[in-house]
Amino acid sequence: MKTHKLRENRPVKRLPIGIQTFSKIREGGYCYVDKTNLIYQLAHSSGEYYFLSRPRSFGKFLLVSTLKAAFSGQKELFMGLYLEKNWDWDIEYPVIDISFGGGVFENREILDKTIHSILKRHALSNSIELTEDKFKELIQQLNSKYNQRVVILVDEYDKPILDNIEKSDIAIEIREGLKNFYSVIKDSDAYTKFAFLTGVSKFIKVSLFSGLNNLKNITLEKRYECNQNRTLIIALN
Repeated sequence: MKTHKLRENRPVKRLPIGIQTFSKIREGGYCYVDKTNLIYQLAHSSGEYYFLSRPRSFGKFLLVSTLKAAFSGQKELFMGLYLEKNWDWDIEYPVIDISFGGGVFENREILDKTIHSILKRHALSNSIELTEDKFKELIQQLNSKYNQRVVILVDEYDKPILDNIEKSDIAIEIREGLKNFYSVIKDSDAYTKFAFLTGVSKFIKVSLFSGLNNLKNITLEKRYECNQNRTLIIALN
């Protein structure tokens, strides 16, 4: 009987169906399974550059959103979670979050415009002016302005290619555009604190990350695995 009364008086939290943003889940009082100890492990392990492959709707965007909240110092969102007492909240890192999950990339021009728009958004929000090498300039200027190394988060890194997987000419053209873009991460190592990339596929026979050989693939690591995990392996010649 007592157990029944306790259940009656306990507020019922809603399930975050269709909600992928960490702040919205926490501020809206939705159910959240605390796995922030894994974020701590990622941020404090020997690696700095990570790749995770998961199918669509497997929480990749939510993970990226949670990483952004932690590195940008939003302590209030982690009250009661593992990171609340296991994170240095005195440091706020500048975060560049990039998502290719929205829209359809029908050609290279759309990709270039999307990248330009994303970088412009970050520049405007931080009162930074960019000229030619926009991504590299953004990383360096954020590092200089905030005196902290930069966190780079990329969600659905491969979607522009997958949108054209049956149109090899366009897919290869887009691949080259992404290759040039991601190469900036490697070249900006001195200014980068942490980089995390997610996608549906793992491309082989393609140096898409242009020598980013310290990119650690955690897709099949047991502590990060989830049920029914599948990785799509694609060879793009």
